[in-house]
Amino acid sequence: MWKGAVAAVIATITGAAALTTRLNGRISELDRRVDQMELRIAENYVSKADMESMIDRVETHLIRLENKLDKLTYR
Repeated sequence: MWKGAVAAVIATITGAAALTTRLNGRISELDRRVDQMELRIAENYVSKADMESMIDRVETHLIRLENKLDKLTYR
């Protein structure tokens, strides 16, 4: 009787471990897929042309500020 109970407990623990491993594998796969989707969304959210346009605008403003500071310091 004890042998049967021990075998049942071991089988239950092994089955639970197998289910946990499968569940963790599925969670990892889902996490990987969500990460890929987030990356695709981030890549497409701001186009390269828009980013270059924004950087050019910021650079223009910075140059104007530098020129103003130069005028103030050379007086």
